[in-house]
Amino acid sequence: MEFTAGGRLELRLTASDVGKRVSVRRLTEVGSPGAKFTDTVGVLTSWNDGVLLITKRGGEQVHIPESSLVAGKVVPAAPARRRGPAASYEELARAAARAWQPVESERLGGWELRAAGGFTRRANSVLPLGDPGLPLDEALTRVRAWYERRGLPAYIQTATGAEGTQELLCAELEARGWVREVSAEMWVGGLAPVADGVDLGDRVGLTREPGEAWLGRYQRKGASEVALKVLTTGPSVWFATVPGDGGEPDAIGRCVVDGRWAGFAAVEVAPSRRREGLASAVMTALARRALEEGASAAWLQVEADNEGARALYGRLGFAAHHAYHHYRAPEPDREPDPAGH
Repeated sequence: MEFTAGGRLELRLTASDVGKRVSVRRLTEVGSPGAKFTDTVGVLTSWNDGVLLITKRGGEQVHIPESSLVAGKVVPAAPARRRGPAASYEELARAAARAWQPVESERLGGWELRAAGGFTRRANSVLPLGDPGLPLDEALTRVRAWYERRGLPAYIQTATGAEGTQELLCAELEARGWVREVSAEMWVGGLAPVADGVDLGDRVGLTREPGEAWLGRYQRKGASEVALKVLTTGPSVWFATVPGDGGEPDAIGRCVVDGRWAGFAAVEVAPSRRREGLASAVMTALARRALEEGASAAWLQVEADNEGARALYGRLGFAAHHAYHHYRAPEPDREPDPAGH
């Protein structure tokens, strides 16, 4: 925090700093003998009616009365990464979109409206990389109408926690009643350490199509023609399978190679075979193929409560880059006005 020459904490924030990453210190239970200092770091997404709204890295929003502020300042837009390949949010977002493509899409300025018959939110949500070219309320109306015509709920995928992410859009959506339903994280890491993992040799089969056995293990069973199109479309798609004694494989995985990036997904292991290194073996085989195709960096998406996956990916050298969220449009009779009333 900032100190003056006399050692006093100093507030160096104004409403003009909205949109910047800030660090603030405030008193909890102002006026109480048990008041304590607490610090908050995130993007200042609004400062209205004497209340600051700060969106933290993981998307959590904190409302802070300005009367409780003790100190505050603008801090660098994103902290320096300690490990993993350098990448902007937009680069990763576009790579992830190419690896999980919708069946149909339409541009709205810098936004991409995506649909795939409801198969996963990622393929059935707006990816807002830029300005929609319209006032926000008009753009949201267009979005809702587009999805309504397809019999789908309207979702917008946003991100927080890195330079160029969309904390301001998140705040605007929440003020309009859009509900955040799902949050996860994008992790990145070097590809070579993944390729140095568990080696099962020929036991891991690599194919260009998922096949019936692979689909039998995939958590989204009964994959439709639309789902198969999403799964098999991408710059260079590979499916890994570790055969099991029964009809379903012991483990599976999917990887999309795209320039310097290899994106991992659908890494699943039979419950009876977990903690035997099969997930690492699947990723090793896919990583070696990706290295042969010229990739050097890797990304994957993981949910916050998937402790087993997070532990595995951490051991392989991955680290969180940013969080991403899916906001669902509110029911028509439950929409607040843009001011949040």
